[in-house]
Amino acid sequence: MQNIFHGLGIALITPFKEDYSIDYEALENLVNYHLDNGADFFCILATTGEAPCLTLEEKNELTAVIKRVVNGRVPILKYCGGNNTAAVVEEIKTTDWSGIDGILSICPYYNKPSQEGLYQHFKAIANVSPLPIVLYNVPGRVGVNMTAETTVRIASEFPNIVAIKEASGNLEQVDEIIKNKPKHFEVISGDDALTFPMIASGAVGVISVIGNALPKEFSRMIRLEFRGEYEPARKIHHQFTELYKLLFVDGNPAGCKALLNDMGMIENVLRLPLVPTRIETKQKMNEILKGMRI
Repeated sequence: MQNIFHGLGIALITPFKEDYSIDYEALENLVNYHLDNGADFFCILATTGEAPCLTLEEKNELTAVIKRVVNGRVPILKYCGGNNTAAVVEEIKTTDWSGIDGILSICPYYNKPSQEGLYQHFKAIANVSPLPIVLYNVPGRVGVNMTAETTVRIASEFPNIVAIKEASGNLEQVDEIIKNKPKHFEVISGDDALTFPMIASGAVGVISVIGNALPKEFSRMIRLEFRGEYEPARKIHHQFTELYKLLFVDGNPAGCKALLNDMGMIENVLRLPLVPTRIETKQKMNEILKGMRI
């Protein structure tokens, strides 16, 4: 299996109406907006999509709507992970994966497994998965970091594990993975703010939060880098610097939902325990957008 998740991946939000029900009309409009403005693939039903606060029925309906609107135009990476290995394995075995191109699976959270535990967890998943797997390392959320050594070990032993979404924030670790990985395995940025240096080091794309609101601008930066045009790409990266921080200061996806609300695309609604970003944060982001000339 080869990794097909290159370029700008959108960590797709779930838009809600004022009554907290899913706004499927806004969702369709968002997906088409992303496709018209440079999205190369979608990552669905993960953290930015507020998946922990969705019912199984809602997840199934969201998946069906997204597949219908995308209609094979770009790949779809769907989240399936957790901290109960047996439950994740069972979910993979019983899910209808038609129309989905890969599985994103996170390091187990809260349990804080050892490196051997991480290896065994992903081994169990690899042994049953019908689709390519993208690992997801995000120690700030799960409480444990999967080391470069463990990542390379997993990648070397399981050919259907094709990439990692690296969100450790550790560029030295990213370099270590890229240097030692097997040929079929690739690195995807899981951090908007580090996408520029990660692609310069050999990453093949990003699963982006800011891309929800600004796919055209962010995809342009990535494409410039792929062509070796680092100076204009760096200029775009630096224009985003303050926005990167503000997007996450009140939690994710509060920041990107505030941006999309200012753009008139969605209601500024999140499901508890998440709440909308503070007014002052929203105003600062709006001012930055007005001043940007990309």
